[in-house]
Amino acid sequence: MESFSNLSLKNKFFFSTLGVILMLSAVIALLARGILVSSLTTELEMRGVAIAHSIAERGAGFILDKKYPQLLSLVFDEATLGERKELITYIFVLGKDGNVLCHTLTTPFPAKLAEANIVTEHESKSVRLIDFGKSSAYDIAVPIKEGLYRVGTVHVGLSKVHIDELVSTLRITFLGFISGVVIIIFIISHMLAKYIASPVAKLTRVSDELSRGNFDIGLDMLSSGNGWDASQCPVYQNTDFPCWHFDQALFVNSNDPDNKHNLQHCKNCHFYIKRQGDEVVQLADSFKNMVWSIKLYRRRLRESEEKYKSMFDSGPDPILVVSCSDFTILDTNPRVSELYGYLKEELIGEEFLRLGPESNLECIKAFEEYGGPAGCIYYPKILHLKKNGNPVYVNMHACPISYKSSPSMIVAITDITEIIEKDAQLVQAAKMKSLGEMSAGMAHEVNQPLNAIKMGSEFLALMAELGRDIPATQLSEVAREVSTQVDRAAEIINALRAFGRKADFKTDKLDINNPLRSVLTLVTRQFELQNIIFKVDLASNLPLIIAQDNRLQQVFFNLINNGRDAISEKRDSLDTKCEEYIKIKTYKKNSEVCLRISDTGVGITEEVKNKIFEPFFSTKEVGYGMGLGLAITYGIVRDYKGRIDIESEADKGATFIISFPVAGDED
Repeated sequence: MESFSNLSLKNKFFFSTLGVILMLSAVIALLARGILVSSLTTELEMRGVAIAHSIAERGAGFILDKKYPQLLSLVFDEATLGERKELITYIFVLGKDGNVLCHTLTTPFPAKLAEANIVTEHESKSVRLIDFGKSSAYDIAVPIKEGLYRVGTVHVGLSKVHIDELVSTLRITFLGFISGVVIIIFIISHMLAKYIASPVAKLTRVSDELSRGNFDIGLDMLSSGNGWDASQCPVYQNTDFPCWHFDQALFVNSNDPDNKHNLQHCKNCHFYIKRQGDEVVQLADSFKNMVWSIKLYRRRLRESEEKYKSMFDSGPDPILVVSCSDFTILDTNPRVSELYGYLKEELIGEEFLRLGPESNLECIKAFEEYGGPAGCIYYPKILHLKKNGNPVYVNMHACPISYKSSPSMIVAITDITEIIEKDAQLVQAAKMKSLGEMSAGMAHEVNQPLNAIKMGSEFLALMAELGRDIPATQLSEVAREVSTQVDRAAEIINALRAFGRKADFKTDKLDINNPLRSVLTLVTRQFELQNIIFKVDLASNLPLIIAQDNRLQQVFFNLINNGRDAISEKRDSLDTKCEEYIKIKTYKKNSEVCLRISDTGVGITEEVKNKIFEPFFSTKEVGYGMGLGLAITYGIVRDYKGRIDIESEADKGATFIISFPVAGDED
């Protein structure tokens, strides 16, 4: 059985068919031989018995009349009639007493022949094979009766040699017929096995070539010469053809006026029409169509790979491929080396954290938490480090992909260092403008402690000039007041220096009340001179937030300054006296720290509310504002993952609510 399983399909078909035919032929031959030989022998015996009975009926009278010459003539006539001379070896007649009355032998009658086959009184015949020297014969003995009396016995000897020759001729003829049938079936089974196995062998060869990656193998070998030529397929030149696969057969491009023609052509395309034939032909056509589709897919995939490889290498932004298993860098495009200064070979296999030890760790955590297999994350304005240690600010966009059968993420990086620098310059310019606007107020603010110091010093000088002694308590009080005013002036100057200092983009954990207090130190007295008071309610023990103190000062200053302008505008438009104040409150709500700044100004309309954070949008008169203050405020708050909400009603003031997420323990 194992050797049979190792045979080819063709030989299995051939030997199976041949074996079955040989077995059936052998069985038929054995059955036919037995039936035919038995029938022939029986038929010849019946003929011999018929001859014997004929002689017995006609020879009884000759025996009773003792006309032995007529009896002899009768037996000779029966023995030589027609073809009987070949069949009958002898005929002899015995008398009642067993004496030989006549015979057809041309040699002396063998004495033992008369007693070789004796018919008893109760038998109607007796058949026995008799060997009488050089030959043998089937002796058929039939009694001759006249009425109830037996008058003799007739013996007819059938030639065994002749019977054997007839049987041999019959056997040779039958075996020749069987052999002819076997040879014909042999040829037919060979052709049938070849017809069945040949397409399968072709499919096997094509499959082997495909398994080796050779998709350039010609498929015309599967088409059986029906004119199937791959170069005639429209997709051979253009894989964008809509019917290159059945999935896209229904795709309709509205910009293609010939699309309907193409679809009709697709339905009638002979590349996907199966030929009429048996299951093997259908299998070959299905396999051909499958291979043709795979070749088209492979071709389309190669084109896609080349396109995206070109985009990957020639893209203007740095792109990295990072493994999701250990977050090592798997691939980079040339822009990465240009930005970071590393060679590609230096980054492959390195940890992604090497480019940004702190920010990339946050990005990885965010990707693991929010990214997943279908999601992308956007991480803006994060700090990376170049090879020489110089910082670079980037926006990072990470999406999951499968890279070399492994889950990975593709990271697109945009260098925004220049934008950050310009943004810092813009913020600094806005602060310088604010300082200029505050200069008069600041001068008055500083002038007050200076005046107090001057008054104290003049009092001491006058007392010295008049030669009066100053009581120790009074002298101590004057010195303490001078020191207090000096501290106040120093505080104002330090607040101005801190506000005017150029802010970087680094973040810290801070209490939102601190930058707010710094701003109030600068503007409170000035606003009071304009009859605008502050109602401040700062919550204590607020959670810390992630931000930068100096940049938040600019945010609060812009909002407070806008509140003052809104109050002044309302004052000028109504020309009536009303309560004018700016109310500031800080509090914690859920997982956010909030700052609420309300004014009693003109308020904000719905139309303005939708545009208020757009750059260069301003409701002030020309020359009184560039419209960048709130745009800068919005950008700074968004950089720290905060948001600004506005509550306002015309002529009833406006409220800006700034919310920042509470800093986590890992931040």
